[in-house]
Amino acid sequence: MLSNKKKNGRVFLISSIVSIAVLTSLVTLVTDSTPELKNEQSDTDAIPSVSVQTTAIDLPEIGYNSEVLSKGIVYSESVYAEPETVLQIPAVNLETAQNNNLINNEPTPKATVILASVNEDITQNDQTKPEPVSPVVELEVEPEVEQKSAITASVITELAQKTQQANTSKPALNEAPTKKVESSTALIEKETNKKSAKTINVVVKKGDTLSVIFKRLSLSNTTLYQIINSGKQAKRLTRIKPGQKFTIGLNRNNEVESLQFALNQVDTLIVEKQSAAGKTKKFISRIDSKEIDVQQQFASGTINNSLFSSASKAGLSSSMTMKLAHIFGWDIDFALDIRKGDTFSILFEENYIDGKKVSDGNILSVEFVNQGKTFKAVRYTDASGHTDYYSEKGLSMRKAFLRTPVEFSRISSRFSSGRKHPVLNKIRAHKGVDYAASRGTPIKSVGNGKVIFKGRKGGYGRVIILQHGSKYTTLYAHMNSYNKKIRKGSRVKQGQTIGYIGSSGLATGPHLHYEFRLNGVHRNPLTVPLPSAAPIAKKYRKDFQIASDTLISQLKLRKLETVALKDE
Repeated sequence: MLSNKKKNGRVFLISSIVSIAVLTSLVTLVTDSTPELKNEQSDTDAIPSVSVQTTAIDLPEIGYNSEVLSKGIVYSESVYAEPETVLQIPAVNLETAQNNNLINNEPTPKATVILASVNEDITQNDQTKPEPVSPVVELEVEPEVEQKSAITASVITELAQKTQQANTSKPALNEAPTKKVESSTALIEKETNKKSAKTINVVVKKGDTLSVIFKRLSLSNTTLYQIINSGKQAKRLTRIKPGQKFTIGLNRNNEVESLQFALNQVDTLIVEKQSAAGKTKKFISRIDSKEIDVQQQFASGTINNSLFSSASKAGLSSSMTMKLAHIFGWDIDFALDIRKGDTFSILFEENYIDGKKVSDGNILSVEFVNQGKTFKAVRYTDASGHTDYYSEKGLSMRKAFLRTPVEFSRISSRFSSGRKHPVLNKIRAHKGVDYAASRGTPIKSVGNGKVIFKGRKGGYGRVIILQHGSKYTTLYAHMNSYNKKIRKGSRVKQGQTIGYIGSSGLATGPHLHYEFRLNGVHRNPLTVPLPSAAPIAKKYRKDFQIASDTLISQLKLRKLETVALKDE
């Protein structure tokens, strides 16, 4: 009995071993007949290579009858420069699936990811990045197992959805948010409309007027009219000169928005289109002035040849030298009275902008020694705003008459009772002084007066006669032309130009014949005593004395400093 049981056990063991061998052979046969499982890795390698930034997606291992779906990497294009993201999907156990009747022992469906709109001709050496694409996941299933692959399809679909959400959750790096782009563009356009789209720099040419310039630039005549009438200062634009410069600002519609015209180195005329609340834009003009730094300077010198050459060596400009001569013009004839060895000392101002000299300022105090006689003058402005030059004692340097009607000219003939006339060749009295100068040199009135004659008068040629009060008259002859503003009966001021030197009448060359008459009697203009101007008002004398002493003291101190430096 016992031996029979042992015999039966051995038979069962042998049968089991044979059964296992048969089953193993069957499994091997089934596996060999399914080439898809063997070629799974090669299929994944067939995906075309695209030179873009990628994110690796790790597919899970799914077991089917002890066989494993090869782990593959599906490439999906990403628009982010982020670390690779691995979406983990839990593995599905084959036995669990069979117990739930979700899958039978059919061949494993095959899942592939197909990239839409990818050109298969792109190679790894191509440096051009393709347009961003969204991955499209399709499920390729063998026809015979189409209805048996629910789990695989579900897994792949969920994987595709998560990948697509990851790609579309953020914008591309080179893509700015739409809202911000629109708001920035609107802001730029708004600011551009406020400012001129372009500016045109204009240099006035010979024969140019503002009307001609506007026509050349195809600008509106209506705009020109509005600019000219934008204010009193804008009227200066009607008197532009060759070489002057101005800038025109235009908007995008080629309409004038602004105009800037440099009047000088300090002042600039600005005309701009402005608008008040609820009103139409109109042009408004104004003057903008740069800040001026006024610096005090000192100069002194000794005359060797002429006042101008000596003043230039001392560092004085021509305009400053003319101011000096004008201050003493009532006491000194700079054409006749200047001698070698005469000296001058001057305390004056200069105007600077950004450290650069732009113009001469005022003379504050000055001293001139002529033939041993000392003349001093100080500048003073009273409480009413009137400014003039006075002597140390408060007497005005301005006299009732100037010594000469022509500045820095040469005397060609003096006052004489018997002189041979150069044209008539006869001995005749010369009852005036002749000043030789180039044709066109300005002739100035020697004092305030009234024009009582203007026209031709025999051998005098073109003549003007002025009446000064009840006692004095002056005559100016041989003129080339008159000041166009001068009329018979009009009033003139001291120093005002009344005409220009010429050679009209009996004259051998351009010069001025000047006569001075007192109560109708000819007097020598070079020696006749001239009446003094009124002194400074009594109510200002105390204040004047303080200002005068200060300026004279500064002048003396600077002179001593200069002498000390020369001695060193």
